[in-house]
Amino acid sequence: MTIHTDLGLTDTNNACACGTGGHAHGHAAEAGTPALQTAGAEVIRAHYSVNGMTCNHCVASVTEEVSALDGVDSVSVDLNAGGTSRIMVVSSKPVPEDQVRAAVTEAGYTLVQA
Repeated sequence: MTIHTDLGLTDTNNACACGTGGHAHGHAAEAGTPALQTAGAEVIRAHYSVNGMTCNHCVASVTEEVSALDGVDSVSVDLNAGGTSRIMVVSSKPVPEDQVRAAVTEAGYTLVQA
């Protein structure tokens, strides 16, 4: 698990620092990801690896279970069908990894050890 605390120093409206929206450099912006920052609010982004997901239904199941955890503001999934997918959990306070693991397990998938 990797936890990043956003200090509010970067422009969340640009896709990346390359100035081209990321498309020319092979790293596209996350479409539909809202800016969650408000003045003085801490935003925590935790990244996890998940095995067993193969389709959008899998993504929806994991998203629904993890989103229900206390403090979670949003969940995004980078699906790698049949391989190890990545999920990012955005929250206003730390969410214990054991709770994320339980939610992923409830959805029917496996959180991979870091």
